Amino acid sequence: MLLKYLKYFTCCLLIATTFNTIQAQTKSGRDFYITAYGAIPNLKTDNAVAIQKAIDACNQSGGGRVIVPAGKQFMSGPFNLKSNIELVVEANARILANPDERVYTQSAFRSNKGEGTIWIGGHNLENVTISGAGTLDGNGIAFMGPELEDSYVLKPFNVIDPRPHLLTIIGGKNIRIRDLQIRNSAYWTVHLVGCNDVAIDNLTLLNSVKVRNSDGIDLDHSKNVRISNCYIESGDDCICLKNRREFEEFGACENIVVNNCTMTSRSCAIKIGSENMDRISHVTINNCIIRASNRGIGIQNRDEGTVTDVIFSNIIVDSHLFSDVWWGKAEPIYVTAYRRANGNNKDANWRFPKGKTEGSVGEVSRIYFSNVKGVSENGIYVGAESADKLSQIVFDQVDLFINKTTPVTGGVYDRRPAKVEGLLTGSTSGFYLENANGVTIRNSSVHWGSNRPAYYKYVLESHNVADLKTINLEGEAATPGTAAILKN
Repeated sequence: MLLKYLKYFTCCLLIATTFNTIQAQTKSGRDFYITAYGAIPNLKTDNAVAIQKAIDACNQSGGGRVIVPAGKQFMSGPFNLKSNIELVVEANARILANPDERVYTQSAFRSNKGEGTIWIGGHNLENVTISGAGTLDGNGIAFMGPELEDSYVLKPFNVIDPRPHLLTIIGGKNIRIRDLQIRNSAYWTVHLVGCNDVAIDNLTLLNSVKVRNSDGIDLDHSKNVRISNCYIESGDDCICLKNRREFEEFGACENIVVNNCTMTSRSCAIKIGSENMDRISHVTINNCIIRASNRGIGIQNRDEGTVTDVIFSNIIVDSHLFSDVWWGKAEPIYVTAYRRANGNNKDANWRFPKGKTEGSVGEVSRIYFSNVKGVSENGIYVGAESADKLSQIVFDQVDLFINKTTPVTGGVYDRRPAKVEGLLTGSTSGFYLENANGVTIRNSSVHWGSNRPAYYKYVLESHNVADLKTINLEGEAATPGTAAILKN
């Protein structure tokens, strides 16, 4: 009987061992280490060819994981992702962008070659994940000119601006970016164009706040995107939704959810618009913290596209004034619709409809702010070139504390890039409204700190605003004994 059980046990053990061996072999068959394809772990050798070989082999085998091994450092020029792969940058591993500008030749914006190139790219991808506890490092300072007090000088160029965007995916489907550190981009960091079904989670994105154009995450003509649990520092916008003209075939940017993110920016932490030739709609941004930023939340419509059905809720904003190198004047919330300024710079031909040197601006409507708490040197600015361009804007439980905290001159709202005067000088009020139709402010408040320049004025100042409703708006004027509300 004992011998029978021993034979049975041995048989089971053999089956289990065989199964585990098959499992291990199967897993091994799905893993493609870049070192097996010639990648050399130092910061002198350009490993782009080896990394591309590993990606291609993984794709051609039907899919799997391309692995950057733990604790190893690799330098690389441009390479392209392929469908059905997971690029795994293991713990304490790093891929550093090659600092040689000559290796960057692919434009980030197709025929528009004046706004950067591509480092890590991919076109028409499906089922792609980028993950791991390691780092993708854009080596951004290597592409900058001399360091200034508030920024870096941008190097001159002729036709192609060689500064690489860190990650550009065009026409992606089922894209996942998670549990990763991304650092030091020389231009935009994560640029997703025409992508559908995207999840970005637990991303630490750290750019130098002195690098201009170093956006964090740009969703361009993309749909059904979830961004959650991210920490972002960037010189330019942290999270930006837009519709660039170079990619108009991809249609609207819609169905976007942003949750539980912390952000710092020298421009605008959360921006919608700036470049918008289509429609941006059905967006919710919730449970976020914005610290030490220039502008907090911005809707900046400057083209013929529209922005509708957007909700911002449960957000803390801490904004301060910085130099004029950066757009924004510490507005905690900024909702605008102005035609773009006539073009006179390198990208002018790409900002307007083909063959035109002047554009139009679309409507911004059905925008809701709920439970937003702001500490700032400036107030909320809502403005448009005409009242029909801005409607149904609701502020509910929006509380501001306004206090002068920097030596930078205030009393200015920043409307750049607009056909009207870019910098509007005048009073600083808790809510400054001009040219709108249907604005509601309820259960909100404005309070002033002890440092109150002469231009600090009203709780609410409105000019040409039809159907303005205020319900339980608390606060006094910055100068005691004067009116709290000014309406023209």
